Amino acid sequence: MSHRKLFLLSCILIVSAVSGESQPRRYQKWKKVMAEMADVGAYNESLWPVIYEDREKEMETCQLTVDPEAADECSDTDSWFGSWLRWCPTSLSLLREAEKMLLSNLKSLYRGRYVNVGCTVGTEDSHIWTLSFNEESPKIPLVLLHGFGSGVGLWCLNYDALAAKRPIYAIDIVGFGRSSRPQFTRDPLEAEREFITTIEAWREKMNLEKFILLGHSFGGFLAASYAIKHPERISHLILADPWGFPERPLDVGRNSTIPLWVRAIGAILQPFNPLFIVRTAGPWGPKLLQKARPDLIRKFSGVVKDSEEVIPNYLYHCNAQNPTGESAFHALMAGFGWAKYPMIHRMDSLRKEVPITLIYGSRSWVDRDPGFQIKYTRQESYVDVVVIKGAGHHVYADRAEVFNELVNYIGDNVDNGTLPKKMSMNPDLVEGEEARNAGVTLTNMLNVRNDNMQDVTQATVEDTDNPEESEKDAV
Repeated sequence: MSHRKLFLLSCILIVSAVSGESQPRRYQKWKKVMAEMADVGAYNESLWPVIYEDREKEMETCQLTVDPEAADECSDTDSWFGSWLRWCPTSLSLLREAEKMLLSNLKSLYRGRYVNVGCTVGTEDSHIWTLSFNEESPKIPLVLLHGFGSGVGLWCLNYDALAAKRPIYAIDIVGFGRSSRPQFTRDPLEAEREFITTIEAWREKMNLEKFILLGHSFGGFLAASYAIKHPERISHLILADPWGFPERPLDVGRNSTIPLWVRAIGAILQPFNPLFIVRTAGPWGPKLLQKARPDLIRKFSGVVKDSEEVIPNYLYHCNAQNPTGESAFHALMAGFGWAKYPMIHRMDSLRKEVPITLIYGSRSWVDRDPGFQIKYTRQESYVDVVVIKGAGHHVYADRAEVFNELVNYIGDNVDNGTLPKKMSMNPDLVEGEEARNAGVTLTNMLNVRNDNMQDVTQATVEDTDNPEESEKDAV
């Protein structure tokens, strides 16, 4: 195989893997490669509380800036040759048009605006792009946090159904989408702190006292972190296929049978931001995404007109801009599949009164065991773990009707001041633990970073999906 073909193959595999819907077996292989190449120090449980320390705001003058779209030019890339070729065919105005095309399929009226959150990252104002629906409703609002490499546009299959019930607020997380792209610190603890500080500053500007918080993937990681810091704001925490919860195994590289050429690619790609391929591809970036992510396009094909062009175009312009949020994510991650400071070790710090629903796709590559660990270790709290049949990592799009029904059911209970009945008990809609008792086993949970055995249990659920059907949903 030529070096050119090898490089292009690695590009497609990495783009599909980090975007979240590669076939599970292929993704696990590449996840293992990147984990082996990652330089991750010993986990120090005493460090993560730094994220949640109360600090006095610095009196330094904040430099006033206009919203991001005032500077409409091709963004710098993080590739060694992209800075001088500057051939990325993107701009914030093109991203705006791509988002409009995606949202033109909605029936609900919405409002889009920039919210100035001040100097939450760096010394210049940051602006968060915000979509809002049904703001006049007296019901408890729902706030949506998208996943890595995404934006507000990909919730398009959910807005109409969710906005019919209550106010909906969706934001482009700072560093992503149409929001400002300030330079985050390189320290993972400080970078995470900057993310949740920005979300809280946005909440203050929006005057939201209490709300349901729903985060997908990386957005789920940030949602959980925000809830630990500000539990008084959360009526219900919904984590959809959340990234960054499990701990990276120490033996991930032992007895490896991965070929040398695969290891070489992993070593080459490890220092780069996860989606640098999209930017270095230049004019071929949209086509690369189209080839790498046909599964994601199919999810929207029944609702979004010309989805084969609209979806990759939107994703390209989301990720071809200055990748500051992506760089911050790179600082937080340990080999793509794990966080340097995994969330599973912090969930005991979340106030017991905060109800949690974790929603997983039965075909997703995301490890769902941490969801069951949380359920069995928070006996005094409401925790429901729902596994939706036939859904992958993009669970909100794969089974949008089921996902929307579940979220609306949770919201109705929040409005009524009640806790939802466990949706995991309903085998007609979801693949819950009661519906799959035969596949549930209890094992001891080993903290692999420390030589301590914890006297708790972990639920390991065997996926009973037909592997041939899973292949059809793969790239």
